[in-house]
Amino acid sequence: MPKFYLTTAIDYSNGEPHLGHALEKIGADCIARYRRLRGDDVHFVMGMDEHSQSVIQAAARAGVPPQAWVDRMAATFADYWRRLHCSHDDWIRTTEPRHAGAVAALLERIRQRHPADLFEAEYEGLYCTGCEEFKTGAQIVDGHCVEHPTLELIPTKERNHFFRLSAYRDAVLDRIRSGALRVQPEIRRNEVLRLLEAGLQDISISRQRQPWGIPFPGDLQQTVYVWFDALINYLSATGFPEPGYDRLWPADLHIVGKGITRFHCVIWPAMLLAAELPAPRAVWAHGYVQWSGTKMSKTAGTPVTLGEAIDRHGADALRYFLLREVGFENDGDFTWERFDARYTSELADTFGNLVSRSLAMLHRYRSGTVPRDPATHAPPPIETAARAAVAGYARAMDALALEQGAAQWMELAAHANRYIEETAPWKLAQRGQDAELDTVLANLARTVARLAVLAAPFIPRAAATVWGLFGERAPLETIRLDDLESLSAERLQVAKPPVLFPKPERTPRGAQKLVT
Repeated sequence: MPKFYLTTAIDYSNGEPHLGHALEKIGADCIARYRRLRGDDVHFVMGMDEHSQSVIQAAARAGVPPQAWVDRMAATFADYWRRLHCSHDDWIRTTEPRHAGAVAALLERIRQRHPADLFEAEYEGLYCTGCEEFKTGAQIVDGHCVEHPTLELIPTKERNHFFRLSAYRDAVLDRIRSGALRVQPEIRRNEVLRLLEAGLQDISISRQRQPWGIPFPGDLQQTVYVWFDALINYLSATGFPEPGYDRLWPADLHIVGKGITRFHCVIWPAMLLAAELPAPRAVWAHGYVQWSGTKMSKTAGTPVTLGEAIDRHGADALRYFLLREVGFENDGDFTWERFDARYTSELADTFGNLVSRSLAMLHRYRSGTVPRDPATHAPPPIETAARAAVAGYARAMDALALEQGAAQWMELAAHANRYIEETAPWKLAQRGQDAELDTVLANLARTVARLAVLAAPFIPRAAATVWGLFGERAPLETIRLDDLESLSAERLQVAKPPVLFPKPERTPRGAQKLVT
């Protein structure tokens, strides 16, 4: 069973999560669930970035100590990811002792192997508290950070510890060009290559007299710079530096937002090379969730809260909408109108309706028992379509094209609905064509069971509900993609289906309520 170590970026503890955070975590969870479906030994890590100037400021505004603040934020984020059915195996926080130990160990490892790569020098520049980094001219527009245009840049000058990033420009460049470190999608890879080709500057990796952070080893007057600290979480979660950490390391895939590729695709690989540790195998940088073309962020505020979005149609529906409509590559808009439209036309009218019709007919015509397919001729069109859909789904998901994977799954559901109209089981029953009716019902049951498996990475709760309707059989999480070729529902007693996706109706005031 191949190992697959997957991580998301860890989130700042300076405010409530929003739809941008949710897209990343849902997308990573979808990938984790798919890799388990593939048969991989998945280790999926999420967590919180808790050492930063912005955390100190947020705690001060709330009138509580930083530790109390980050404890509160960690609980809030963790609760949202539970509500969204994220299936992570570990939850790491940068205030944990295991992480502080790994940070000190990595710095010591660099010092032992390449002592010239760590040095002290003066630094002067404009600091963005939103990004927690110094900004270069190309990252500043109209005197503000391009990522946080509502924040003021802070002029800063101090003596810090530095990392000789410039020494690793060619080594990182070679790894990306060769594919040893895959940066995806292609547009992000090209951006990172241009950055590297332009040359790198050495970076400050400590802050003077910062009251909240990991003390810099050997210099108690300084703390480790939050980004240098945070990146190491991916290694901390493996148990580094204790024996056995290499069972998981190197990471197979980091999922991050497009705004932090410089850290994950340039600085992080360089840090690992300096420590003579393997670099991650791949980084996927997704786009942003937007509202009317504007990025959602904590600093700028959001017109829709994550809680409101979950409450609208449920967690499964939000998961599906973000991955199908917004996608996992480019920026995409969130609107209530498009959310409602996808929910109604695809989840309710296509998938939900198929499950309801198919299993209701099994009860109407065969007392809820899936008949044996008596046909011995060539596979029917629905079987051919199912095999093609599974193959297309696998290709899309392997390429991390999650929106295309969702489209393949939904198209198979639509095809099955057309199959019902074309075969008209009610007419077969009226004419007493029992053998033909058994063929249709058996094929529909098998297709619904397959769809439940394919749906699991996207809508895990509904997928488990549908799978559970097929009585006593192996748990859904034990089914593998390769099992779908021979998957059968014959002779199983099927339960009556619930309403999977209740349709909303408008009240006189325009608000929504669900019709069950």
